[in-house]
Amino acid sequence: MSQDARERRWRLILGGEPSDGIGLSLQGEDVRIDQCLDAVYGQAGRRGSLAGSSPNVARWLGDIRQYFPSSIVQVMQKDAIERLGLEQLLLEPEVLEAVEADVHLIATLITLKHVVPARTKDTARQVVRRVVEDLMRRLEQPMRQAVTGALNRAVRNRRPRLREIDWHRTIKANLKHYQPAQRTIVPEVRIGFGRKRSSLRDVVLCVDQSGSMATSVVYSSVFAAVMASLPALSTRLVVFDTAVVDMSDALQDDPVDLLFGVQLGGGTDINRALTYSQGLIRRPSDTVFVLISDLYEGGDQTEMLKRAASIKASGVEFITLLALSDEGAPFYDHQIAGQYAAMGIPTFACTPDQFPGLMAAAIGREDVNVWGAREGIVATRGGG
Repeated sequence: MSQDARERRWRLILGGEPSDGIGLSLQGEDVRIDQCLDAVYGQAGRRGSLAGSSPNVARWLGDIRQYFPSSIVQVMQKDAIERLGLEQLLLEPEVLEAVEADVHLIATLITLKHVVPARTKDTARQVVRRVVEDLMRRLEQPMRQAVTGALNRAVRNRRPRLREIDWHRTIKANLKHYQPAQRTIVPEVRIGFGRKRSSLRDVVLCVDQSGSMATSVVYSSVFAAVMASLPALSTRLVVFDTAVVDMSDALQDDPVDLLFGVQLGGGTDINRALTYSQGLIRRPSDTVFVLISDLYEGGDQTEMLKRAASIKASGVEFITLLALSDEGAPFYDHQIAGQYAAMGIPTFACTPDQFPGLMAAAIGREDVNVWGAREGIVATRGGG
C-alpha cells in the first residue's frame, strides 16, 4: 500500500480532528465517505447531520449502502440507532425503504411495534418479511436435515419387520459377511427405522424476551416455526419476561405474525417461565427443553434453581442457551450459569448455524457437552 493510501485511510479513521496528526485534505468521493462516518462517529455524533430529519436519515442510509459493503452497513445502522437515538425516525416509510435490514433492525421494529404509525405499518411488515424469508432460506433446510436424521437414527431397531428395514445401513453393517461364492451378503444384523408414533420427541423452547435477548427471540421464533412443521416433533414455544405467553398455537401461522406477537423488553421472571413450561411436559424422557436466557433472574432465584433441578431430575434433556445469536460471548449471570452447569444442565451460547446440530444431538440422545466440544463451544463449568 502506498504512503498516500495509508494516510488517506488513517485520515478517514481519525476523523480530521486538529490533533489527528495527519493534516490531509480529502478529495472527491472520500469527502462523502467522511461525512457518512462523521454523522455517527464524529464527536459522538454531535457534528452529524441526521438528528430530527427523516430525509437526512434516508439520504445517509443510501450513501452508506453506496460506499460500504452490506456487513459494514448493518454495523453502522446499529451504531446510529444506539448513538443518535434514531428509533422514531425508523417509523418513517422512506427511512424503512432505504434501510439494510437484519435481525438487529427487526428486533428494534418489534420493540417499537406499538408506536408504529398506520402509514408505516405495511412498510415495517415488508421489512420484517424480507429478513424472515432470508433467514428461512438460510436456516430451514439445515434444520430439517439435522432433525430428520436424528429422528431416523433414534427409532432404528435391530429386529425390524421387512417393510421397516433400512437396506442401505443393513448392507453396510453386514459387508464383512459377504459370501463370494454366492455373491451375496448374509444379513446377520438387520437395521430398521421402526414403527413411528405420531411424535417421537417433544421440544419446548422457553425464550427470554427481555431487551438484551432480542435477536435470540427472532432466531428462536424462526427455528420453532421450522420444527413445528415436522410431524415427528411436537414443538412448543413459550416466551416470557415477568409474564409468560404460550405462542405454540401461532407456530403454524405466518412467521411474521409470530414475530409481531412477541413483546420485547421488560423484566425477567425465569422461575415463572419454568413453572409454566414444566406443566407442558408429558413425556420427560422424550422431551428436549431449551431455555434461552441470559439468566439474570428478577424473580425468586432460589425457587428458580429448585424448579430447574426438578425439571432436570425428571429425565428431561434440559439445555440452557445464554444466547442464540451471531455475536460472540454474551453478557449473562455467571453465578447462575455455573449453578445450572453443576446440575448437569449444558449451558453455553450458540450461533444460529450451530443450532440445528445442537438439536440433532439432543434429539438423538447424544451428550450435548461432547457435541459442543466438537463444535469448539466452551460450556459454562459448574461450581460457581
